[in-house]
Amino acid sequence: MILRTLLIASTILAAAPALAQSRPMTTTPTTETDPYIWLEDKDGAKPLAWVEAENAKTLPRLQNDPRYRTFYAEALAIASAKDRIPMPSQLFGRIYNFWRDADHPQGIWRWTTEASYAQPQPQWTTVLDLDSLSKAEGKKWVWKGASCLHPEERLCLIALSEGGEDAISYREFDLATGQFVAGGFALPKSKQGASWLDKDTLLVSRDWGQGTMTASSYPFVVKLVKRGQSLDAAQEIFRGQPTDQLGTYAGVITDGQGNRLVAIERRITFFGGETHVWTPEGAKKLDIPARTSPVGMVAGQVLFQTSDPWGAVTAGSVASAPLAEVQANAIRPVVLFAPTPRQSVDEVVTTKDHVVLIYNDNVRGRASVYTPGKTGWTSKPIALPDNVSLGVASADDKSNHGYLTVTGFLTPTTLLPLDAATASAARPVKTLPAKFDASNLVVEQHEATSTDGTKVPYFIVHKKGIALDGTTPTIMTAYGGFELPMLPGYSAITGKLWLERGGSYVLANIRGGGEFGPKWHDAGRKTKRQVIYDDFASVAKDLFARKLTSAQTLGIYGGSNGGLLMGVEFNQHPDLWRAVTIQVPLLDMLRYEQIAAGASWVDEYGSVSVPEEKAFLAAISPYQNIKKGVAYPEPYIWTTTKDDRVGPQHARKFAARLKEYGLPYLFYEDTAGGHSGDADIEQGARLQALQMTYFAQKLLGPAK
Repeated sequence: MILRTLLIASTILAAAPALAQSRPMTTTPTTETDPYIWLEDKDGAKPLAWVEAENAKTLPRLQNDPRYRTFYAEALAIASAKDRIPMPSQLFGRIYNFWRDADHPQGIWRWTTEASYAQPQPQWTTVLDLDSLSKAEGKKWVWKGASCLHPEERLCLIALSEGGEDAISYREFDLATGQFVAGGFALPKSKQGASWLDKDTLLVSRDWGQGTMTASSYPFVVKLVKRGQSLDAAQEIFRGQPTDQLGTYAGVITDGQGNRLVAIERRITFFGGETHVWTPEGAKKLDIPARTSPVGMVAGQVLFQTSDPWGAVTAGSVASAPLAEVQANAIRPVVLFAPTPRQSVDEVVTTKDHVVLIYNDNVRGRASVYTPGKTGWTSKPIALPDNVSLGVASADDKSNHGYLTVTGFLTPTTLLPLDAATASAARPVKTLPAKFDASNLVVEQHEATSTDGTKVPYFIVHKKGIALDGTTPTIMTAYGGFELPMLPGYSAITGKLWLERGGSYVLANIRGGGEFGPKWHDAGRKTKRQVIYDDFASVAKDLFARKLTSAQTLGIYGGSNGGLLMGVEFNQHPDLWRAVTIQVPLLDMLRYEQIAAGASWVDEYGSVSVPEEKAFLAAISPYQNIKKGVAYPEPYIWTTTKDDRVGPQHARKFAARLKEYGLPYLFYEDTAGGHSGDADIEQGARLQALQMTYFAQKLLGPAK
């Protein structure tokens, strides 16, 4: 399948004398109008000294709270528990799994047989120990996955990140020997993508030197790299443009019958661009809509997912076309699945002879198997529990066997064997033991009416029989961007640290996300984004109207694009929340295009180079819209130094502006972990415990 670069998903010293900013800025900030541009020097000595000083103020406030130690211990125990489900990956005739626990905080890659995997205690063989590798090489390696050569899958490219950055290194690994290949393929650190063309050839997009990376830091030149050949000698086969937002990547799509399609995706914008079919004779651009991409192949039928209308194919649908039509650029798409207004496609996964489709119906998971035949496609639903989220944990094109996951707010994740040939899922092969007491909890789904009359669904999890008097401490989250849906799921740490202590949890399915397909997303893109922020505030007001909580007992949190959401809500509705956690966020929307990978998101947010879009960004940008004298809640802002996607610069500048205005805040910057804060399990537990301590202080009161 074609390599995709995604945002999110699905997780950012005393200041020098400064010019006060009390109203929205109408010009693009410079060092003359923005006194905190110096904090954008991510690894500079002065900014890091500022970070150290801020951490020295925040950490004692949170870590000296007696609840922090308990929260940390509980979060670490959950994250490192050995009874978690070892999620499977079908490779090389085996079941592989990447695993972290207290003995392996950075993780091990290991394998077992399918028969052994079905047992309560599989017999695992470790093939790569990242803790040992990191110690031997003096670097903190973070696992970023493996790509293996089809069809044998013996040779793999292992992706490793130093400290959790998006930039990765590739190394060739032999699954038969369990060793890195001596003198094998090795691609040094870069934001990059690599796919196998054959045993001795890779299709590589990376930093090839000056003029080969976009302004948003992604590669746009694809080359053939031969075994034993230096990167300098690689042959260029395709070139995008430096103005492209997300770069260019190549991949090989195969099926169980031996068919293959070499495709190159040029992502001109974050969501769309061009798809080319490549052969040694050159590349041929497909005549398909910009937001349409090939996502797999079964029995010579190439599968496409589209967010644009495509002839008779509606936006948000899945369609197919014979490989011969695709190669000839004479595609006549046939619809497999067309969603209703309250449905959206979540996953399209292929097996040897079938397509497994996971879709959402009013934010509830559904699954069906589609099979090609002489008269077209037939479908059959898979009987699965209701009111849950579904996913494909593993499938391959060598069999029709795979694994499905089932999860819900109060339903511990289970792993079911899938037989795509019969569209059936057997009894669970693995079940996560309950990690918190859910016996007295209930899940409800409600709808809030937004400012334009749109009905916005949300879930709330709370104790049975709570008093409807607005006193229940509640934390609420959402994402609202990039067509990414927020779905029900079993969050053991939230359950243990918050729900067990009497708190409620709310998940808001606001516009901008993908809960109801492309239209739900497009409704909040660029200058239309205010509806996203109105949706979120409307959910809060609906909670108040139902007396499920109140402004004095409600806390909110979100990360990345969700961190931007938190920043906007902090500014626009400071009276609706008592606590606001802003995680790895975008906050300076007038300079976001110049920070980290920001220029890649113009398709989502708009650009300051377009007057209308600049005016809107100036109106909602959290950093520029902080005002003196407003009774804001004290926010907790956290980020990571290693974040090379959004970058820590936004969070730093926001905190510095709050400090300048004499407004209360907490700021913490972790030195590792990248955008997702996942360098190891200890870091994840620490970040969870710090955040929950903050919510406890704000919503539960002093420790007893």
